[in-house]
Amino acid sequence: MKQAFRVLQIAFTYIGTVVGAGFATGQEILQFFTQYGKWATITIGLSTILFVWLGTKMMLIAHDTGSRSYEDLNKHLFGHKAGKWITWITLLILIGVNSVMLAGAGSVFVEHLGLHYQTGLIITIVGTYLLLGRGIKAILQMNSIVVPMMLLLSILMITSTIHHPGALRFVTLTTDTNPIKVWLSPLLYSSFNLVLAQAVLVPVGNQIRDRNVLKWGGVLGGIGVGFMLLAAHFAMSAQMPGIMQFEIPMGSIAFQLGWAVQSVYVTLIFMEIFTTFVADIYGMTLQLGQHLQVPPRLITLTIMMLCYSLSQFGFSSLLSILYPIFGSLALVWAARLVIDRWGSFRTRHKNL
Repeated sequence: MKQAFRVLQIAFTYIGTVVGAGFATGQEILQFFTQYGKWATITIGLSTILFVWLGTKMMLIAHDTGSRSYEDLNKHLFGHKAGKWITWITLLILIGVNSVMLAGAGSVFVEHLGLHYQTGLIITIVGTYLLLGRGIKAILQMNSIVVPMMLLLSILMITSTIHHPGALRFVTLTTDTNPIKVWLSPLLYSSFNLVLAQAVLVPVGNQIRDRNVLKWGGVLGGIGVGFMLLAAHFAMSAQMPGIMQFEIPMGSIAFQLGWAVQSVYVTLIFMEIFTTFVADIYGMTLQLGQHLQVPPRLITLTIMMLCYSLSQFGFSSLLSILYPIFGSLALVWAARLVIDRWGSFRTRHKNL
């Protein structure tokens, strides 16, 4: 029973790490999948396979190599010198994306709570600073509460959309987009999110002793991500093309299900943004702490202030500009993870 609980905890942490601002609000899914019509269901299936395979592999490599941060993993994958360069690029990606996280929090407060944009940013930053003192345990515990609620709400989205007049649009919508772009999209999306997830999954892989817990946690986590992708795509497809005008498209769908559902969903959107932001800041602090002889709290504050400055550009504009660029860079990283001769390392490691 205890092992099963740990597996679920790892799975929920994996899901919670991927389900950040762009995912929870629907913007990522809209731009990488739903806009491509009927092909999105198949490309979501491809992404799910990659999440199951590569996410699990990443955690197991971190476990077997004793990688404390994503820098250690990158050195294993690319070698010492190239790994350092990849790490700094990853850091820039993480700072850029967590700026999107903060901007997403601001958008939630503006669109659905009627509060000021800056209020969402400040609450997220202060809450993150207070929680980070508890380390990886706080991240595992937060996701064990928030992710099951997100999964239940995804089921509710599916059941409510079944009765919508446009319920079958996910298999009938057409697109004029170049097929190369359509099929490249799931590779970009998966690679990008796996690069970001390493900030959390590497420390998790290093700190969890049981490899079976990591393996099954990775498998369930990848499947969970795929299920939530499909549920959101199904719900948004029924509302196409009007849904594309919203900063937070999934929030507009929740609004149609009544005040109670909308309130719960908006709260969960913010909590998912918050948990991902906390986890990423934790991973960046660990990585920079290997090089800077300063208190971790100071590193954390500096990173968050950088994110706060960038978040002033707004949510959807950051998402549309940064994500495709970073996704392309992430393809190189994911390709290296795919071809990594992990088995040979394990053999050498056991013989030492």
